[in-house]
Amino acid sequence: MERPAWAPRSIDITVPSVSRMYDYYLGGSHNFEVDREAARKAMEFMPGLPKIMQANRAFMRRAVQFAVSEGISQFLDIGSGIPTFGNVHEVAQAADPDARVMYVDHDPVAVAHSQAVLQDNDRADILAADLRKPREILNAPEVRRLIDLNRPVALLLVAILHFVEDADDPYGAVAGLRDALAPGSMLLLTHASYEGLPLSPERAEGAVDVYQNIRNPLIMRTREEIARFFEGYDMVEPGLVPMSQWRPDTAPEDEDPYAFSGFAGVGRTA
Repeated sequence: MERPAWAPRSIDITVPSVSRMYDYYLGGSHNFEVDREAARKAMEFMPGLPKIMQANRAFMRRAVQFAVSEGISQFLDIGSGIPTFGNVHEVAQAADPDARVMYVDHDPVAVAHSQAVLQDNDRADILAADLRKPREILNAPEVRRLIDLNRPVALLLVAILHFVEDADDPYGAVAGLRDALAPGSMLLLTHASYEGLPLSPERAEGAVDVYQNIRNPLIMRTREEIARFFEGYDMVEPGLVPMSQWRPDTAPEDEDPYAFSGFAGVGRTA
């Protein structure tokens, strides 16, 4: 298999990666045949996966614009993935040129590609780290350089928590991050769920099994379980809702049924 120039030497290009599959769903070019194969297999069960990813990205852009409009100029995006058009720093810095964005991901391709994209941007950076170790993220010199934890921060956990199993204590990690942020900070979150999917859970399980098989289990949580991540936050209107129903730009009824899969919400600390 040919290794493209942008692929770090250290990575195994025979094993599918969640962030490269996501890149493929969004029409990106930073993925391998092994990723495309796994993604196509998941789409056999859940053909609307690309639509779900698009709805996810669209929510992220609206939520970042909302945070900027509320005076937030610092963004910590954990599980940021491979940068594609309309990333957090583009959206935030278009609205506020002084906005600072810290990306965090543990996928080496996501990190390498982010470094290339951000090399001329002194207000954005990428850290190789894992959501399950919040202290390491918060204490990293890269984060300390860009983000002032004494001022409000928008924490993005977009399409990441459903890859953290309960055994790894995702609630504890999210609470640890919350407790380190200044009052007035925000949590911008999306999460996969069987609720709202326009197909039976049995059929959706086929796609979930594909992720299980590539050792990246996809944890489908209920709305109630997802709401628990917002403990200690006041929900911003309209609350925890299907992704395309969070402050939409267009009439939600024009959306593909898959755009209502999973949940999205924004919370703010008092």
